[in-house]
Amino acid sequence: MSRIHSIIMAGGRGTRFWPASRESRPKQFLPFGGEDSLLRLTGQRLLPLSGERRTWVLTNAAHVDLASEHLPEVLPDRIVGEPVGRNTAPCIALAAALVQQEDPDGVLLVAPADHWIGDENEFRRAAELAAKVAEEQRALVTFGITPAAPETGYGYIEAGEAERKEVFRVARFTEKPDRDTAERFVAGGRHYWNSGIFAWRADVFLDELAKHQPDMAAGCREIVEAGNRDAALAAVYPGLTSISVDYAVLEKASHVFMVAASFPWSDVGSWNALADVLPANGDGNVFEGDAIAFDSSGCLVRAGSRFTAVVGVKDLLIVDMPDALLVCPKDRAQDVKKIVEELEGKGRKELL
Repeated sequence: MSRIHSIIMAGGRGTRFWPASRESRPKQFLPFGGEDSLLRLTGQRLLPLSGERRTWVLTNAAHVDLASEHLPEVLPDRIVGEPVGRNTAPCIALAAALVQQEDPDGVLLVAPADHWIGDENEFRRAAELAAKVAEEQRALVTFGITPAAPETGYGYIEAGEAERKEVFRVARFTEKPDRDTAERFVAGGRHYWNSGIFAWRADVFLDELAKHQPDMAAGCREIVEAGNRDAALAAVYPGLTSISVDYAVLEKASHVFMVAASFPWSDVGSWNALADVLPANGDGNVFEGDAIAFDSSGCLVRAGSRFTAVVGVKDLLIVDMPDALLVCPKDRAQDVKKIVEELEGKGRKELL
């Protein structure tokens, strides 16, 4: 089988994790529930599949040194700094062009830096299966997660014809359905959450990209073939269309497969999602730092440099930082990003 190249996408801002997540140290560089950051945990999960030479990190140019600190095993020339964020399609396209130039038969295993996976061995088994399918079928492969609830914040994949055990052709993608549709999907048993984890040969992906986003494909070729790659990256990358890989390629391609993954997974997209994957006490409270609760239930309390106590409250998110305090109902966790937008509008850069 062709060699696996792990591609870690670490360029997100993590605005839903304010005030812990900041521009200088966004969510993927923060420890949640332990000492290791989400980026480091992702690297540890992928390095056994690809080794130091074939593990790549794409991150914000300002965070290249920080990424190297968190993943010293990854070779410095494998940590690529994006001059601006351009969503997942340009990020993956650039990674595919870099891999193809060096390893024409290479298979990319693409994973976000900030997901939680509860069974690393099962993840690696599924990843090897996905890479095998990607090579044998020359297909684009995504990972589907059996939905635990009718979530409206996730995209869904409808499984079509079964190719083999755990592997299906993709019938269609649906982006973030309404509640009634999500409930119907879960009840029907043919729909899976779209995990945002993928496997495909570099050349197969770039061929599909050239069909649907020719300017992006040409731009990434220009960057990797340039004599001064850093200069080309700074000149060309900001002009690429900012678009997700789902919209740019996957929803338009005809040869797409899905591995039905069985490992526990969360995209850890908000404080509320974090509360779901960390251990809770008997009242459903999750504590990080020096904190206690009395007559309270279902709360996430992340204490900073000072002791934090809560009394008589239910289903709250409380995040204490030296310069900011967040108090929010758990069912409003997605709205935390609006605080960041408000601070940006007011020019409060010291809090961003």
